[in-house]
Amino acid sequence: MDLYDVMRTTPAVREFTADPLPDETLRRILDNARFAPSGGNRQGTRVIVVRDPATRERLAELNKPGVRRYVAQIKAGQSPWNPLEAPAASEAEIEATEVPESFTKPVLTAAVVLVFVVDLGVVAALDQHLDRIGLISGASVYPLVWNTLLAARNEGFGGTITTMAVAQEPAVKELLGLPDQYAVAAVVPIGKPVRQLTKLRRVPVEELATRERFDGAPL
Repeated sequence: MDLYDVMRTTPAVREFTADPLPDETLRRILDNARFAPSGGNRQGTRVIVVRDPATRERLAELNKPGVRRYVAQIKAGQSPWNPLEAPAASEAEIEATEVPESFTKPVLTAAVVLVFVVDLGVVAALDQHLDRIGLISGASVYPLVWNTLLAARNEGFGGTITTMAVAQEPAVKELLGLPDQYAVAAVVPIGKPVRQLTKLRRVPVEELATRERFDGAPL
């Protein structure tokens, strides 16, 4: 596929057929995705390939606490899990919030689930002393995650970046046997899409980019 076509037609896929994703194909996906950049080319990301149904059931369960707050905040008119304001819903209201199946089903029905983890000992977190949530260390892991989804699209497969289980990171680390210095970055179910979207909704360049300053003229 043409590179621009792949970039414009790689959606978040959450519904999968029963088609398998053979190890040979998955290896080819990761063999190409691994050329993503990382800080200092230290390549501290590791990918755990999860096919075991019991492990996937547990990952789906670990999604639920994060989903409850996510849904409760949306119902309260908030941007979910944003770091600038506390949840408007009470702890009791969050706990009582129903978990939509769409947040757990992809982990259970995808051909394979990839868990991306990163060694915090090799990332350059230049924002670690700023008075805000850290972002910069993600530069050493998320390019690989996205490359994986682009490569999957090229092979006729699809998936989505999920992070709900990260809210329960200690339990995820225990489940997968992660060393202490590793952080969970993403849980990515991948499989054959039930349908392939080709029109994605995104803001136009005029809303995305400005000249010289945040309040500058549109590009």
